[in-house]
Amino acid sequence: MQRIAVFPGSFDPITRGHESVIKRALPLFDLVIVAIGENGEKKSFFSLSQRLAWLQLIFAKEPKIEIATFSGLTVDFCQKKNAAFILRGLRTAADFEFERSIGQMNKLMVPGIETVFLLCEQEYASLSSSIVRDIIRNGGEVKQFVPDGVDF
Repeated sequence: MQRIAVFPGSFDPITRGHESVIKRALPLFDLVIVAIGENGEKKSFFSLSQRLAWLQLIFAKEPKIEIATFSGLTVDFCQKKNAAFILRGLRTAADFEFERSIGQMNKLMVPGIETVFLLCEQEYASLSSSIVRDIIRNGGEVKQFVPDGVDF
């Protein structure tokens, strides 16, 4: 059976922290599906098409990565993709508490899906999409915080 993981997120925008988690997960799985979750209730800073284009560009040469979008529950998307794993990156203890609760609820809904946590690399511990967006809003330079190919 193929080991398929879904790495869900808004990627608004993708950061070097996201990129690091995805690349470090590749030896663990046969396929990593980087999935942009669509949330009609939430206003995104960047359009879905822009975020999708960035992900496709960044991971174009990696055959073990698939880029997708979804709406609804992550576990439902995982079942559609035959993914037995949800991949999450952890920066802080607060991230762990938040992600643990979601992982436990997902496990109750679909017992066959495991949540796998990867610790972020220390250099990315303070990096988040919301911080990058704030820097952009205020005219700052974010090149060092986003993967090559992400431009504004």
